[in-house]
Amino acid sequence: MTIPFVSRQIPSATRPSSRALAISIVVNVEEGAEMSVENGDSGPEPVDEMGVTLHSSRRNFGNESNYRYGIVEGFPRVARVLEEHATPATWTCAAVALERAPEIATFIRERGDEAASHGDRWIHQFRMEEPEERAFLERARDSIKKSVGTAPVGHLSRYLTTEKTRSLLVKTGFRYSMDDYSGDEPFWDVTENGPIVVVPYAIDTNDMKMWANAAYTPSNWLEYAITSFDELYAERRPGYRMMSLGVHLRIIGRPGRIGALRRFLKHVQSHEDIWFVRRREIAEAFAENVPEPR
Repeated sequence: MTIPFVSRQIPSATRPSSRALAISIVVNVEEGAEMSVENGDSGPEPVDEMGVTLHSSRRNFGNESNYRYGIVEGFPRVARVLEEHATPATWTCAAVALERAPEIATFIRERGDEAASHGDRWIHQFRMEEPEERAFLERARDSIKKSVGTAPVGHLSRYLTTEKTRSLLVKTGFRYSMDDYSGDEPFWDVTENGPIVVVPYAIDTNDMKMWANAAYTPSNWLEYAITSFDELYAERRPGYRMMSLGVHLRIIGRPGRIGALRRFLKHVQSHEDIWFVRRREIAEAFAENVPEPR
């Protein structure tokens, strides 16, 4: 497939009012950075759309090709929909995935999107001791800067974290964390290395649910996403209320699913008083206007 030509940078919309609902589109880039026997891991990636888990050192060629689909076919579709709707996005990138798919890094850079860190690879970091976790975050930071030209300021773990994660993020130069599901607006957290903004993520609106449950269709996902937006839109109030929508190249990028993302964006853009924005800009606006704790 042909990757859409980026003719101009896509700025985040000017916030229309202090009550405007922030819309954060998060594109997870994990493909090529998942667990793989070929890459020296003890076993293959267990997250498989077919639900096939191999508890051995055997390669799962089928699942490897399923992930590859996200780069070859899924990425151009997701990129095209974002371009059609002039929608800014935050791309949470496993650093190795960007290294292996430089066309994605180029797309992010040319449209002025944000590349946040999703770790050095798409693997769990909760088992890591502090020195290993710090090195993991530093490698991701340095690699993404090399790929995109700008160091990431935000980080999303593969769901599980350690007690030291936020503190290590501050120490390694990150300004916000996404590892939280407790609310619909940013907040400050205090670590031993200083304060950090937490910009909560959302798993209920994440397209991963279509992998986890074959009965959960694109129509189900779209209905839930629209209902979530409508409720949050009705709740608008001064502050930094937001809606997160997380998608994956290998999931939403399928021909039977991509239309759901297109229809969601069309629905949201039919409303006034919304703020399509990258997460770094949400974190920056919050930090500028809400005093950090002492």
